[in-house]
Amino acid sequence: MARYQVILTYDGTQFRGFQRQALEPTVQGVVEEALRQLGWAGSSLLAAGRTDTGAHAFGQVIAFDLEWKHTPQDLTAALNALLPGDVAARSARVVGVDFHPRYCAIARQYAYRIFCQPVRDPLRERYAWRVWPPADFDALQRVSASFLGTHDFAAFGTPPRAGGSTVRSVTSSFWRIDQGSWDPPEAVFEIVANAFLYRMVRRMVYVQVAIAQGLLDESAICQNHEWPPLSPLQGIAPAHGLTLVRVFYLQPGE
Repeated sequence: MARYQVILTYDGTQFRGFQRQALEPTVQGVVEEALRQLGWAGSSLLAAGRTDTGAHAFGQVIAFDLEWKHTPQDLTAALNALLPGDVAARSARVVGVDFHPRYCAIARQYAYRIFCQPVRDPLRERYAWRVWPPADFDALQRVSASFLGTHDFAAFGTPPRAGGSTVRSVTSSFWRIDQGSWDPPEAVFEIVANAFLYRMVRRMVYVQVAIAQGLLDESAICQNHEWPPLSPLQGIAPAHGLTLVRVFYLQPGE
């Protein structure tokens, strides 16, 4: 018996989030079903975090104990043969028995995509938020720096457990242009923090876009770093623009 770490990527469109639910399709549900076909006898796999309904992942991390007589590469292939087309295992490796993808993590990276266009674009709106009126990119880039540092982010989300701390440390926060083949191009918000509150990134994006559209003053972000916040945030960006990009660990084998 060994503990395996698997990096998952998935399109969250058809799932009711990551966490298993009794009567709804979830990423955890389909992965556990695939594992059972490989002889897994556990009750619940371990995960780095829960993504919202409709949100995506490139670097979700899970772990589980499994009696497996083949290589980790064979395990990756076996999982992918059993998983639906919108979920894939990118890699698998053996880790220490005390590894937990959530509690061993030291940071997480998310990306959120937007594009500015007055009419809908069915080919893009599965993975990006269409924004109109247009958001000024220079304003987005300017206000994104306001999140850097250690702050109380209570106005932007709720802790995983009731009564938990809402203080988080953000080490990277910026917007970039992804030209790709799109016209207009997409703007991508990238953020790294030691941990995130529930729906924190989506509320961050919402307030930045509102500022960049001229609907909110730039002071709104700093005001909401205070406790209690001067103007609690009500809006939230849709989940489909959000992707969990990477989970960071201290040990190279994790």
